[in-house]
Amino acid sequence: MMLNELLSESKKDFSPLFQPDLNPENTYFLDFSIHNPEMKLLDFQKIDELNSYVFNKIKQAGMKYGYGGYIEDREVYRRSPLFALSPEEARSIHLGIDVWTEAGKPVFAPLDSTVHSFANNDNYGDYGPTIILKHELKGISFYTLYGHLDLESIENLYEGKPIEKGQMFCRVGNYPVNGDWPPHLHFQIISDIGQKKGDFPGVCSKYDKEKYMKICPDPLVFFSL
Repeated sequence: MMLNELLSESKKDFSPLFQPDLNPENTYFLDFSIHNPEMKLLDFQKIDELNSYVFNKIKQAGMKYGYGGYIEDREVYRRSPLFALSPEEARSIHLGIDVWTEAGKPVFAPLDSTVHSFANNDNYGDYGPTIILKHELKGISFYTLYGHLDLESIENLYEGKPIEKGQMFCRVGNYPVNGDWPPHLHFQIISDIGQKKGDFPGVCSKYDKEKYMKICPDPLVFFSL
């Protein structure tokens, strides 16, 4: 069975990542794609401007959260040389879902888990503090990645540490600690992590899009949206 099929079948058994859970009544879709003309008006180097844009959009919509981003082609990654493959080409295809919410917001494990790995990816524009959990469903192992956390989230962890379904295990970080982004959680599913620890590409080039879509299925299955 393919992982995305297994996740769809098991959706009713997942615990919400946030309290309250995201739903159509409290969550606003934030479009960071190259097709949104508002992106051309933002100075991505100015974190305060970017932060105001995100949270003003959510507030004006009367919502609690913002979300979006899976397989979105984003201009914003050109703010950091971390995503440059060459002067002409950048990694710009987003492989997870972003949940935009206030710094310090608790995050809960969707399934029984063990800590696969963790790290502080502290390059400009990177994940910042990051946790990767390992799960098993019906004999199939897979991983979920949580990026842009606060530093306290990766304290007192060890590889193999058990995390129970529904347990609060980390918090959303603030800039600049979280890689210098407006507060949000980057949430990503990974079927094959290879030798990676504490890190995994969250953005790929257009040429690698199909490859990474097979490894990183749509995380929307974990949300009531």
